[in-house]
Amino acid sequence: MTSNRKIAFITGANRGIGFETARELAEKGVHVVLGARKEAEGKAAVQKLRDRQLEADFLVFDVTQPGDIGKAVAFFQEKFGRLDILVNNAGIMVDKGATSAITPQMLRQTFDVNFFAPVALTQAMLPLLKKSAAGRVVNLSSILGSLTLHTDPKSPIYDSKVFAYDSSKTALNAFTVHLAHELKDTKIKVNSAHPGWVKTEMGGADAPMELAEGGKTSVQLAMLEEDGPTGGFFHRGERLPW
Repeated sequence: MTSNRKIAFITGANRGIGFETARELAEKGVHVVLGARKEAEGKAAVQKLRDRQLEADFLVFDVTQPGDIGKAVAFFQEKFGRLDILVNNAGIMVDKGATSAITPQMLRQTFDVNFFAPVALTQAMLPLLKKSAAGRVVNLSSILGSLTLHTDPKSPIYDSKVFAYDSSKTALNAFTVHLAHELKDTKIKVNSAHPGWVKTEMGGADAPMELAEGGKTSVQLAMLEEDGPTGGFFHRGERLPW
């Protein structure tokens, strides 16, 4: 199957920021494929989009399962023959306690989902992204991954230290920089997105941003024009420090 519409794959897209990203992309005419670990939840999310006459599909997809990555590649190859947009949205925060108390298990669990999985998925999807006229990779990072802001006593995150989560996002930012450099002479753009502090299950009820705003940075980076940036770290069009 071929399509004139852009094709997007969003991981962790059955709820929260991932779903809002999928919704906004679909409203812009993109055919979205939602990845989610549980079939029932993924199908329910897709139905919400289809009820709005938006084009959407669903894949059972666990970012930590290598077999699921292979199945995803086969799905896009067979159904579309390419991938235009990859949004590495899925992420976790399991930190408990002080930095000195973080266990190796917490670190491994966090890095498996927040760093190793998006690296592996992106590498596997690169052949399909290279078939796009304008491939876009969006890595869902966080302002908490900024070493510059963490070391600035005047910054808003100076006292917000969540070691496993923060360091996994710093590593993801490094992947963005390195992959963007490798692909700088191609049509693929790679950027990191800070969605903001959003009222999600992870963000909590005290977050200042409403859920409907959570996907806006990802969507902006996914829909960049040819002269748009690559290898950057952004929130709502504003460049953030590494």
